[in-house]
Amino acid sequence: MIRVLIVDDSALMRRRISDILSSDMDIEVLDCAKTGAEAIKKIVKMNPDVITLDLMMPDIDGLTALTYIMNEVPTPVVIISANVAAGGANALKALELGAVEVVNKPSGEISLDIEIVDQEIIRKVKAASRIDVKKVRAVFNMFKNIAPSVRTKAPSGLSKIVAIGASTGGPKAIKEILPYFSADIPAAFLFVQHMPAGFTRSMAERLNWLTKIDIKEAEDGDIIKAGHGYIAPGDYHMLVEMKNDEAVIRLNTAPKVNRVRPSITVLMDSVVRVFGARTIGVLLTGMGQDGVAGMRNIKNAGGITLAEDKSTCVVYGMPRVAIEEGIVDKILPISHMGLEIMKHIKI
Repeated sequence: MIRVLIVDDSALMRRRISDILSSDMDIEVLDCAKTGAEAIKKIVKMNPDVITLDLMMPDIDGLTALTYIMNEVPTPVVIISANVAAGGANALKALELGAVEVVNKPSGEISLDIEIVDQEIIRKVKAASRIDVKKVRAVFNMFKNIAPSVRTKAPSGLSKIVAIGASTGGPKAIKEILPYFSADIPAAFLFVQHMPAGFTRSMAERLNWLTKIDIKEAEDGDIIKAGHGYIAPGDYHMLVEMKNDEAVIRLNTAPKVNRVRPSITVLMDSVVRVFGARTIGVLLTGMGQDGVAGMRNIKNAGGITLAEDKSTCVVYGMPRVAIEEGIVDKILPISHMGLEIMKHIKI
């Protein structure tokens, strides 16, 4: 049974969310809280399995409460708020602070039509209950004090391509590896982070401050340059093709692969077709097995394959499958991944 604490300043929303969660036989609503301060007290007392948390509340706002929760009483948190629309700064900030899922209220803080997202709420609460939230906190603590970097102009030479895939817990893991990459690095970085449409542009803008390379949300037709990173937009597959002796990014809305779009495997397969043994494949924390087939193809082409170790994965899913299949050259905790990538770029 998944024991849930609901936190929302609206009595109507607390009742509606409680009814939605209670309709599932695997979920038990322990209690509700109407303020951040009340929520913190009840978390300490009740030790829930999952917390649903609104952001707009009296006394202690949701982001402040989330920061306290992740540092003092780490518990999986699903944000249910009118302030986490796709692409919004609050949504990405909540994920960076340790929330494992976000649900946008469909019509404002008092959403009388909250049932529109009832299955999404249930699904995300269940997914959150499977998260080892202590690892979320550990990764958060690794990067929270990283200062913005100063850039210099990157060169045009491109000797290696790094294809990085992540799902649940990925934004924090990616942040941990970025500071190791220098502006004059002779490689480009392509990222697939499983996220809904609208979130990835904000993610790219925030990540851009943490590294000397230039990071952007990928656009169709972008020429891939050394010292640059490109994040696949939500709901678009990202591929690489050669055009006029240049490696170019292509985006499409072809059917989902491994039930996701963008797909890590789609990216890795296209990258290895162009770069062959010059490809470095990196598989980070996340559910499922997206990226495993792509890693296998990189390995078979003579490229390098790296996977995040279980000890730092928020969800040990994709890396586990790749490791068990014997297609990973090296397994590392996230704190060592950036240095390992740099080592193979310099070879």
